[in-house]
Amino acid sequence: MERMMRLVFMATGDIALPAFRKLLERGPRPMALVTQPDKPVGRHQMLMPPTIKTEALEAGIPVFQPTVVGEAAADLRMLSPEVIVVMAYGQILKRDILDLPSLAIINLHASLLPRHRGASCIQAAIAAGDKRTGITAMHVVPRLDAGDVIHAKSLRIEDDDTGGALHDRLADLAPDVLVETLKRLANGTAERKPQDESQATYAPKLGRDDGKVDWRQPAADLARRIRAFDPWPGSYTVTNEGGVSRRLKLFAPVEILDVALEPGRTLGRDGKLVVGCGEGSLAFCEIQPEGSRRMRCLDYLRGRPLPEIS
Repeated sequence: MERMMRLVFMATGDIALPAFRKLLERGPRPMALVTQPDKPVGRHQMLMPPTIKTEALEAGIPVFQPTVVGEAAADLRMLSPEVIVVMAYGQILKRDILDLPSLAIINLHASLLPRHRGASCIQAAIAAGDKRTGITAMHVVPRLDAGDVIHAKSLRIEDDDTGGALHDRLADLAPDVLVETLKRLANGTAERKPQDESQATYAPKLGRDDGKVDWRQPAADLARRIRAFDPWPGSYTVTNEGGVSRRLKLFAPVEILDVALEPGRTLGRDGKLVVGCGEGSLAFCEIQPEGSRRMRCLDYLRGRPLPEIS
């Protein structure tokens, strides 16, 4: 790889940290980091920087945090980058950014494209029951995650993978993909393999309300979905407590049971909360009632009636 390659890194999410650290360790050292503005967090809405910003500043890397990424175009143009590397940045890039690098602008995407384009690609792979996923390095184009593929590397999705666990394993895979991609760009061997549009799927950004469980679905499908949505956006159901609706958070791991219950009906068995689904049932070990702490179902069920799911 050309250590003197003029490179700018664009990222916000923690999934990009291992790749960024790899560049700091072995080069090419980024000339700048572009990341999202600090965001208010917690009850007191204190402004918190992205972790990658903190690490960049500690390493002496200049940081740009435009509200709209185009606002940084003039500053980046002065750096004359050959390559811009993008991973989990969080904004759509337009021509004022796409045309900046002299060699390429590439994106590291956490799926095996063209499957699962979009923001929730990790959750989508688990929820769909895919056996494998991976990191794809592609050229960035105006259309979302539709650019030509340069290089990809895959890994197996384990039966107990949660969204969080798979996120971390994909983050650890990204540096290898990035190093190889930059090597190929530097020596002129980088491929441009068009994506098969007929195989493309889309995984949109998720919100907290997407975690509501539809108990009419088969237990096997819901089990994958609950694993996929752990820790974000999380899974929940709504209970009726004396005419008051309350959220009940649900956590992996879950056990699929061949128990016939109407969808949403509950029972207690062996210290677990069992809920009926469209096909089969799910047994939970841990839950979190609204306004309370996360607890074992054994403790939740002790001394109180079974929850009525509305």
